[in-house]
Amino acid sequence: MPQELATQEQFDAFADEVARKLGTHCRTDPLPQYARGLARLVVDGDGRALRLCRPDARRPDRLKVYAALPDETHVRAPSIGVTASSADHVAREITRRLYPLHAQAVKQVAELTAKQQAEAQGRGAVAHALAGQLPGARVSKEQRRTRVVWRRESRPSGEPGHVEVEDVCAIVGPFGDWVQVQATGRPSSVIPMLAAFTQADRN
Repeated sequence: MPQELATQEQFDAFADEVARKLGTHCRTDPLPQYARGLARLVVDGDGRALRLCRPDARRPDRLKVYAALPDETHVRAPSIGVTASSADHVAREITRRLYPLHAQAVKQVAELTAKQQAEAQGRGAVAHALAGQLPGARVSKEQRRTRVVWRRESRPSGEPGHVEVEDVCAIVGPFGDWVQVQATGRPSSVIPMLAAFTQADRN
């Protein structure tokens, strides 16, 4: 028979019972950011967390249980729907259906985090090498890109008020496996730079 979960107090008591059925090291905490209905956070001894929710007051017997992930920016948290027939039933469904999905999602998050760290390290190494060749360059991080900008201004003698600008803008790709460079300046500066580049390419 479905439980009576009309108030937050009733829901909290039910969530506490579900936590006890899941394991002796489980605890519950408030979940104030959930605005659709009643909710409670369930956390086990390993730090694995679940959001136990009753989203629709018109269906107090229907619960939604979400796996809480360390990073849900790029990986959608898995969830299951379950009838609030008893704390035993909800705990069994979480163990049988949600925990395997939770483990897969956590693995995805870990793999994505490792990939992002590898990308950042690759970009950082190349950006550091570029900045070393362009003293005074400004380095700025963007989404999956790093920009290195070097700029020099000079005032040619005999030309009051005139300012010559030379700059190099290098964009480092996601893994640091490519660099896009744009150089601006007088031909007398840019042409030798390009010549040196093509000469190095031949070697």
